Amino acid sequence: MMKPFAKILRVALPVVIGLLFMAGSASAAEAPKVTETQYIFNTFSFLVHGFLVMWMAAGFAMLESGLVRSKNTATICLKNVALYSIAGVMFYLVGYNLMYSGVDGGFMGSFMPWSGDNAAALKGDFSGNYAAESDWFFQMVFVATAASIVSGAVAERIKLWPFLAFVVFLTAIVYPIQGSWQWGGGWLSKLGFADFAGSTLVHSAGGWAALTGVLILGARKGKYGAHGGVSPMPGANLPLATLGTFILWLGWFGFNGGSQLALGSAADAIAISTIYINTNMAAAGGVIAAMLLTQAIYKKVDLSLALNGAIGGLVSITAGPDTPTLASAFLIGAVGGVLVVTFVPLLDRLRIDDVVGAISAHLVCGIWGTMAVPLTNANTSFATQAIGVVSIGAFVAIASAVFWLILKYTIGIRASEEDEALGMDRAELGLEAYPEFGRGSQTI
Repeated sequence: MMKPFAKILRVALPVVIGLLFMAGSASAAEAPKVTETQYIFNTFSFLVHGFLVMWMAAGFAMLESGLVRSKNTATICLKNVALYSIAGVMFYLVGYNLMYSGVDGGFMGSFMPWSGDNAAALKGDFSGNYAAESDWFFQMVFVATAASIVSGAVAERIKLWPFLAFVVFLTAIVYPIQGSWQWGGGWLSKLGFADFAGSTLVHSAGGWAALTGVLILGARKGKYGAHGGVSPMPGANLPLATLGTFILWLGWFGFNGGSQLALGSAADAIAISTIYINTNMAAAGGVIAAMLLTQAIYKKVDLSLALNGAIGGLVSITAGPDTPTLASAFLIGAVGGVLVVTFVPLLDRLRIDDVVGAISAHLVCGIWGTMAVPLTNANTSFATQAIGVVSIGAFVAIASAVFWLILKYTIGIRASEEDEALGMDRAELGLEAYPEFGRGSQTI
């Protein structure tokens, strides 16, 4: 009786062992061990793409410097270097953990300073995927971008220190909370909201903060006539604005490409390459559409609108640069260029004085880009995207408006008419960006 059983056992046992081995192998394939090389490349990606996003701070400074009048140039430069510095400090003290620590499907993280922990990696366990510091750096430079959007919109009539106080509030509280809803694993991420690199979380958020600031601050003196007329106040240096646009265009490859969050595999490298070319094509679409539309409407091509067309195209593709084809990316960016050309004069008709066109390029195109994601990504829905756009917009607008009003009725936010006429450079800094031209009889 035992011999047949023994024969069956001899045949069945290797099969069972083989099946168990295959199951173990399949389980291991599902969760591959992160190698040191992958860890290094992921960290490298965060750092290098972070450098590029940091370089966007220079782009914003140059773009805004070119689009303001010369008597306000030094002030806008100071604001941009100051807001970048403040963003870094506040993201360390509270912002990072408020955005990423213990959100768990909720509405915010914890209020505590950031600290990195690389102990496991130093012992040979690379399951953390990348160095903690590289992640902090990459996330931090995004915060400064949101603050830069506000800087240009409220330029030429806001006082320096109240503006910087608002930057503290925006970078420490407002940006991290709404960012936690998606990127921190909060409630929007559980709904399936998609914003790959921040059309809404960065650009629309900055745009809403800028819009509330502009409305509460009021227009520049002499910008709008008593009977609805608009007085042009052209920027002092369009070559500088053009340089700033190219710097932003370059930095955007880090902004979008780095948001792949990994470079440890061939699939990641391919994805980043796709993101790069889609980002580039969307910017091109924005420029071409803005040029064609301004030629059709004004019978001349407007350089400043073409530059903002590039920004509008870049903002538009940022919510979903990983899924479109090149043709789709071009069309998404082109719509952004059309929106910029449409909304810049519309805001003027509404007497909303946005000096550099930031609200049109970042807020309006950010909304469009976020809502366009389902056109090329079947895993998203228009309803969920709309929930994200509306909820983040409402939160940022209300929080920003409350803080702007507190500043207005305590320390004041608006420069005096005399200081505005003199120029914020001389009034607040006691110097001029172009001293050999600033004190002549000409009006600048």
